[in-house]
Amino acid sequence: MKKPILVVGGGISGITAAVEAAEVGAEVILIEKEPSLGGRVAQLRYYFPKLCPPSCGLEINYRRIKTNPRIKVYTMTEIAEISGEKGNYKVKAVVKPRYVNDNCTACGECEKVCEGERVSEFDFGLRKTKAIYLPHPMAFPMKYVLDKSALAPGDLERIMSACKYNAIDPDMKEETLEFEVGAIIWATGWKPYDATKLDNLGYGKYANVITNMQMERLASPWGPTGGKILRPSDQSFPKRVAFVQCAGSRDENHLPYCSYICCLASLKQSLYLAEQDPEAEALIFYIDIRTPGRYEKFLRRAQNEARINFIKGKVAKIEEDPETKDLIVTAEDILSGKKIHEKVNLVVLALGMQPSIAGINIKGLEVDENGFVISENGIIACGCAKMPLDVMTSNETATGAALKAVQTILRG
Repeated sequence: MKKPILVVGGGISGITAAVEAAEVGAEVILIEKEPSLGGRVAQLRYYFPKLCPPSCGLEINYRRIKTNPRIKVYTMTEIAEISGEKGNYKVKAVVKPRYVNDNCTACGECEKVCEGERVSEFDFGLRKTKAIYLPHPMAFPMKYVLDKSALAPGDLERIMSACKYNAIDPDMKEETLEFEVGAIIWATGWKPYDATKLDNLGYGKYANVITNMQMERLASPWGPTGGKILRPSDQSFPKRVAFVQCAGSRDENHLPYCSYICCLASLKQSLYLAEQDPEAEALIFYIDIRTPGRYEKFLRRAQNEARINFIKGKVAKIEEDPETKDLIVTAEDILSGKKIHEKVNLVVLALGMQPSIAGINIKGLEVDENGFVISENGIIACGCAKMPLDVMTSNETATGAALKAVQTILRG
């Protein structure tokens, strides 16, 4: 094929698009802004539709990337500018320094002697890592990353002495790369809506108000608690948990659209609770429960296997009991017409899905008023860069994007 395809974003959609295009003969450049591929799926306990762990889907795709010489992967890389036209794009990308080179074997000796710590973005602030860290146990590439700003005095010398493979390179510089490509698949995914903007829900104010993605990290075997769901204030298991639906979604003051998967995520997390304690109770405060298509069966499963109390009504406010750190959730129960106050041990905010690039201006890229990418000419959006989607549908759009990109190059 005349020119390569650029895939922007190394989550499940970008990975799928890259391997599908490469396996029919296209040269593919896959870039990801984080130190590892995997995206949001790597942060989940299970994902739909079969409730697979991340290793189930990512491992086989990583193998497909490793064995395909047509795919070139750049991590810690972001797009700065796009110019040109369909079939003939010029792209500038900036690569941030990892300070660890390809000699790294991920042996972990450097981490053992490091004293400096940093907040883990991968775990949404629920724990810290060392200043030199492996992004997660399924990282691709399987290489450490050094955060020089988090080093303690003497750390750099200790780390470099501990590394037998001369893998630490503290003098790495930022690079600018330029690519000429025939088509661009945009798969930059989504980020949780900023919960601190929801003043009435207490996030950041009360320790035991967390987000749905933080709940995923708590339930994950490689999460901050080793898979045990424990509330942050005292590390006890929450017997009664409130799930606040549409936290930032379907709201003209925040995100005006439905984020599609939030209801399903809360049902799934109710099952997480039931797995650890069948007597644990989930209270789901909702506007409408949306389980489209085949997911109607999943709703029935959750109702049968978990103790769920559905309350139709929007949460007005959340307050804390200062002694127990329990939370009082105030809402109007629309079905009964009564104002209710429910005391719970933990609150999980089902945050809306916002495009990862929302608020970021990238020259040459068109987005709509909400930040979702507009497909035009040879730029093709897929996954949650296109609209809020589940993993299965994201993969379907990624396969379609790969086909369109290949056609663009062949016709160009």
